[in-house]
Amino acid sequence: MPTRSVVVGSAVGLHARPAAIISEKAAELGSEVLIGIPGGDPVDASSALLIMTLGAGKDDTVEVSGDDEAAVDAIAALVEQDLDA
Repeated sequence: MPTRSVVVGSAVGLHARPAAIISEKAAELGSEVLIGIPGGDPVDASSALLIMTLGAGKDDTVEVSGDDEAAVDAIAALVEQDLDA
């Protein structure tokens, strides 16, 4: 399973707006993608609510994983951006 460690780029962390943008994209991909804090249980990236439960803040490292490497790369790229700008 492809996994990427990425640093959260949004100033507010993975809160409401960034989580919604990430979950919408994950739902469009048609492949399961998970996001988690290293050492913790990953959550479904297509659920904004579950993403917010991670409590990941700006500059925190999260792991993005899934069966499809292109989907993992797409979600990882979003996590690295400041989606609240």
